[in-house]
Amino acid sequence: MTILQEGDLQMTLPSDAVGRKFDGPDHRLSHCMKAVDWIVELPDCTYFIEVKDLDSDNAHGHTAREKFLEELEQEKRDSNFVGKFRDSFLYEWAHKRVDQPISYLVVIACSVLDSALLQHRREALQRKLPIIEKAGWLRPLARDCLVFNIKTWNANFPEFPLARVGSRK
Repeated sequence: MTILQEGDLQMTLPSDAVGRKFDGPDHRLSHCMKAVDWIVELPDCTYFIEVKDLDSDNAHGHTAREKFLEELEQEKRDSNFVGKFRDSFLYEWAHKRVDQPISYLVVIACSVLDSALLQHRREALQRKLPIIEKAGWLRPLARDCLVFNIKTWNANFPEFPLARVGSRK
């Protein structure tokens, strides 16, 4: 069993999944490339997973959280999410590890996010990423892009439970 951790959040992977922390010292290109937090490989697809934890005890306070949420709603955070996908894809492609469909999954751990805002974020990111085949491409860069909070993640991916392991305020 593999456990991936980002701050106070842990994801337990099923036995048929291979996962690794991607945004870390092993990446070695953080000076010029952005990276998703985790890459999880399954027999038939790969997940690029980005995690933002606004409810963590280690978050930078109420003001920073409110600013993040405001920027999220105004689509000012989208370029960062897009850059993380594109750079991670390029990095994995250069290592010849892009050989099956990729899903880009964003988890924003924040108790105040409702399903309407999550849906809006998903639609906005899908417009800004080349998710479907474009311009006569022979294959897409990704098959989908989805946005979750912890509750919706666990409802959609019960085989990949996401849980908080740190203390709460």
